[in-house]
Amino acid sequence: MDSDWVATAADVFSALGTVGAFVVGFVLLRREQNREAERAEDERRGQAARISAWVEAYRKPDGTRELAFHIHNASDMPIYEVELPLPDPAASGDVEFVGMVPPGQTIRRPAPVAWLRSYVNPEPIEIEFLDSAGRRWNRNEQGSLASAVESRPDPL
Repeated sequence: MDSDWVATAADVFSALGTVGAFVVGFVLLRREQNREAERAEDERRGQAARISAWVEAYRKPDGTRELAFHIHNASDMPIYEVELPLPDPAASGDVEFVGMVPPGQTIRRPAPVAWLRSYVNPEPIEIEFLDSAGRRWNRNEQGSLASAVESRPDPL
């Protein structure tokens, strides 16, 4: 009877060890999959994370102040189809189309003259663009970056 009990206990511990090893292996596999997914997402967002846009006043050579949109591409590749949605209600949803921004450059475009009356300090603005891989991105006024497909509202 004692040997049966010892053999049964050994079988139970062996089964628990096997189940435990399976659980640990599954948990480690899941963690590795999550890390790989994060690395892939970081790689996918790499270029888009290096794009910024803001509005800032500057002095023209004649001494007058002008407000301008600045689009900076700190990446090693150009960005395409750059658009700046204008939040001005009078603009009725207009978009300032910039086109392409070369790598390592800042492009400046005039902002609406009416904005100069309420301008205080440089501030970020919304930008939408295609990265060099053809993915569309949107960075909002708070600096949050999202795939433009994810950030667009669903059509009714």
